Amino acid sequence: MGGADRILRLILAAILVALYAYDVFTGILGVILLVAAGILVITSLVSFCPLYKVFGLRTCKAN
Repeated sequence: MGGADRILRLILAAILVALYAYDVFTGILGVILLVAAGILVITSLVSFCPLYKVFGLRTCKAN
């Protein structure tokens, strides 16, 4: 996973959490988006996205 991809995931996760905190999304949708934000943070921190592996995508420059 490339650096830009990791940063974008963290920014998107922060936006989702902020929208939940300001009650833009509530209820089940809010919880689903919080889970999605958590997944984005985890995949960004470990630099691995299982879906990229399944679909053969790469956002990191090859060595």
